[in-house]
Amino acid sequence: MTTNGKAGGRIERAARLRWVPLTQMRVNPLAQRDLNQARVSKLAASFDPELMDAPTVSHRGDWYYLIDGQHRIAALKLWMPSWEDQQVQCWTYEGLSEAEEAERFLALNDLLPVRAFAKFKVSVQAGRDVEGDVDRIVRALGLRIARGSGGISAVATLRRVYAQGGPAVLSRALRIIRDAYGEAGLEGPVIDGISLLCQRYDGDLSEQGAIQRLSSAHGGVSGLISRAGQLRQSTGSATAQCVAAAAVEVINRGSGGRKLPGWWRNGQ
Repeated sequence: MTTNGKAGGRIERAARLRWVPLTQMRVNPLAQRDLNQARVSKLAASFDPELMDAPTVSHRGDWYYLIDGQHRIAALKLWMPSWEDQQVQCWTYEGLSEAEEAERFLALNDLLPVRAFAKFKVSVQAGRDVEGDVDRIVRALGLRIARGSGGISAVATLRRVYAQGGPAVLSRALRIIRDAYGEAGLEGPVIDGISLLCQRYDGDLSEQGAIQRLSSAHGGVSGLISRAGQLRQSTGSATAQCVAAAAVEVINRGSGGRKLPGWWRNGQ
């Protein structure tokens, strides 16, 4: 946004309204959320061009990359019998890099309920420090941030653990979960709870000992979650606290090895 700084001057946006052919629009997957087809169908069912806000695009080379409005454009295409020769008026930026496009997406969507996963993915592309370091930690462990099989989708939990315990706690917690439970353990409540365990006991916690006890316990990660649920009912404490307490019980079970102080007797 620019202004000439004089009384009575004009405040102008850096973006300019421009007619953009639909055939020249593209989506940069690194600077956009995933397309929600159900949302597109819902928008198309009651589409009204008079109510459509102008999308925001970034002009790079021969293409116009959608920063904001990909669902509106997809709905418009679905609504129209033929769209290949149509143009739409868009707020158009010139010369943005992919990182700048990602930052613009985040700024525009601070006012909208964008899902945490989409915002995290775009924040990594934008080069934001926290999200970038969390992504680095995850990849260094041979894991990945993704939806579906083999991925970690609990990005809000990852950010919270990083903010509260730092990179060392996040890395150690994910390593224990990976080696004890594999893919099945990479869920938000487990990451939350094991990170609390790592943060509280720090040097008193034997990583290999914890992995051995947790991996060999009856029921695996399902047994841990089940026990945490029982503790939540009896104590009323937060789920993460109960997962940590259940993990302490498992680690302390059996003979031999150094015992950890009980979770509820150690500052809770």
